[in-house]
Amino acid sequence: MAHPPASGPQVLTANCLRQGDVVYWKSGGWTLDFADGEILADPAAAEAALAAAKAFVTGNKVVAPYLFEVRTEDGKIRPVKEREIVRAAGPSVRTDLGKQASHV
Repeated sequence: MAHPPASGPQVLTANCLRQGDVVYWKSGGWTLDFADGEILADPAAAEAALAAAKAFVTGNKVVAPYLFEVRTEDGKIRPVKEREIVRAAGPSVRTDLGKQASHV
């Protein structure tokens, strides 16, 4: 299914194949922390990052990279869609461990 073009800034995400973690694009590599992810305000830069991420797919480092929209809210970058809000918070099955523990 084709997605409509983004109207605002975007972040590039994927899943790390080894650990299964959600990762975010940062300066030609990946970070585990959404807050550290690179904000891609220019559509051409976003597409270039997505193209560069394909090398990590070919190298079996990540799977399924894609771009998603973000917005600024209270001075912080936040995902627009609920799916990305949940992914940024980490697995929701154990709120006492990992990323979720810091959000409770």
